[in-house]
Amino acid sequence: MRMIFVNLPVKSVAASRKFFGALGFSFNEQFSNENTACMVIEENIFAMLLEHDRFRDFINGEISDATKATEVLTCLSASGRGEVDDMLKNALAAGGKPWKPVMDMGPMYGASFQDIDGHVWEVMYMDMAAVAQDGVQHASA
Repeated sequence: MRMIFVNLPVKSVAASRKFFGALGFSFNEQFSNENTACMVIEENIFAMLLEHDRFRDFINGEISDATKATEVLTCLSASGRGEVDDMLKNALAAGGKPWKPVMDMGPMYGASFQDIDGHVWEVMYMDMAAVAQDGVQHASA
């Protein structure tokens, strides 16, 4: 099975661990150290949180300032509307910032926030039974 590693620059791995830990994420210590944290999103999906000096080892050019421009939208699925609301609430309580208003489009429900480094995270629930029944087709972010 293929794996995905989303690499994100962070100012402080310790602060990022605390933030994402408050959202319920765990970390794979085998691929983590003082300037890198391997956040487990799902069995084969990870976010590598790399302090700026370490992140520079992998790029050409400069690191984007995510607080001034949108670099990427990372969208995670949710099991229900409650999970969407809980993750948004926890993100804001842990120091994240609201990004766009909650989206309620019938079978699709989502929220978004910026983490403590300005990266945008979306959390979406799609009621696939309602989509199939109504024949409604919506494009995600």
